[in-house]
Amino acid sequence: MEFRLQTYVVEDNLTIRENLIGTLEELTPTTVAGFAETEAHARTWLLDASNVWHLAIVDLFLKQGSGLGILQACQTRKPTQKVVVLSNYATPDIRRRCAEFGVDAVFDKSNEIDALVDFCTLQAKALRTSPGA
Repeated sequence: MEFRLQTYVVEDNLTIRENLIGTLEELTPTTVAGFAETEAHARTWLLDASNVWHLAIVDLFLKQGSGLGILQACQTRKPTQKVVVLSNYATPDIRRRCAEFGVDAVFDKSNEIDALVDFCTLQAKALRTSPGA
């Protein structure tokens, strides 16, 4: 059985979310375990120890709350859990702020989707070959 990267998507734009999930599930060994449109919903799900996730993909600007609050909440995650930002605002300042929260990578929605696909593929491979994953 192929290892699947359990991924949680935080994106409030329905079209972007559906396209992202379709792309990831088609091009990478990824299964989207759930999604949120708001900071509160994402924080609750990601911090619930009964939920299994390997990767959280977080947009910074949401209908309610901010992706930065989610990044802050995820600072205590397990070493096998990665958090990346996918944003239209991947400026140097935003990248620096994300790094301060321990984010594993920042991708620009407009031109770095291929890099996100590569990241997911490499992360799935790393987890598949690590003991205890």
